[in-house]
Amino acid sequence: MVATARSVEHNAEEVLFVALELSEAKWKIGTTVSPGQKAREKTIDAGDLESLAKEIERAKKRFGLPESALVVSCYEAGRDGFWIHRHLTSLGVRNVVVDPASIDVNRRRRRAKTDRLDVGKLLSNLMRWWSRERKVWSVAVVPTEEDEDARHFHREQETLKKERTAHINRIKGLLKLHGLTLKRIGKEFVKELGELRLWDGSGLGPQLRQRLEREYQRLEMVNEQLRVLARQRQEALRRCDDARLEKIRKLIGLRGIGELSAWPIVLELFGWRVFSNRGQVGSLVGLTGTPYDSGASSRELGIDKAGSGRLRALMTEVAWNWTRYQPRSALTVWFNERFANGGKRLRKIGIVAVARKLLIAIWRYLEQDIIPKGAIVEKA
Repeated sequence: MVATARSVEHNAEEVLFVALELSEAKWKIGTTVSPGQKAREKTIDAGDLESLAKEIERAKKRFGLPESALVVSCYEAGRDGFWIHRHLTSLGVRNVVVDPASIDVNRRRRRAKTDRLDVGKLLSNLMRWWSRERKVWSVAVVPTEEDEDARHFHREQETLKKERTAHINRIKGLLKLHGLTLKRIGKEFVKELGELRLWDGSGLGPQLRQRLEREYQRLEMVNEQLRVLARQRQEALRRCDDARLEKIRKLIGLRGIGELSAWPIVLELFGWRVFSNRGQVGSLVGLTGTPYDSGASSRELGIDKAGSGRLRALMTEVAWNWTRYQPRSALTVWFNERFANGGKRLRKIGIVAVARKLLIAIWRYLEQDIIPKGAIVEKA
């Protein structure tokens, strides 16, 4: 029998398995060399990288491994991001960042949950994964520092838009509380406040007016930051020759997809990720189906929603725009024939299917230069 490449490189006794359970104050470290070996567990202060390196060296001595022994580690993706992964990699450790939602849990109504149990589960799954049991969990694709930094632009823009909506709703709510309404909040807002009259003909109270003015100042600050980001985006699209921006320009060429949509689609998905098939594309955004077929029961439970909720919502909006601005495309024709006349609920179901098919079509367009059938491509 021919040994696998991994078993030739390192046998089981020469690998140290390390699992990290991260929290705000403490990190629990579990180490072992085989499923039958009792794990060594230690706790260090969160972010103490020197202690982490020392614990790995002590674990090698504890299990009788040479200093050159391979170290394989894992931790769950979360608020700590990928900087720990990059640090471990710099030490020569083979680390994987795991999707927490992909880890199997006990289905009992009540189950114990402690850091000790969690780190033990991570260690067990890590050894199974290292033994080529790939479906034991899902491993996150770690972006480069440059790719990760590029995502802050559109994510900040999304955050600012939510803040803008919150400020506008707060202003309108405060006015409505006193029976007042404004059709729009423009540059003359402060002046208009002085002209507003309550039910009895009196003006706004001094505290209410001051609060509204301060809320308006915060709104204007958010609007100014959004304008700055918009100028930066347009300038980058005009002048930069980065490969990711080239893909954005190419995607904008498809009628119905604008800058605001193309930017996150490329920088979150197709600017740095590599997909092997269409299933991976749909799965990452949570647009794959979840069939339930057991015994005599067979039904579809809807999309799994296991991927990025931000991109899933964006692709749904893009799908609606596609059916409007690409009426002759094969995808729009398919939607109209099957869902358009079936009522509001059926159209909502259909547009999710369009979103998935369109995402796959965009992937093929950007990677293989295959234009979606019947789509209109506008000249730059």
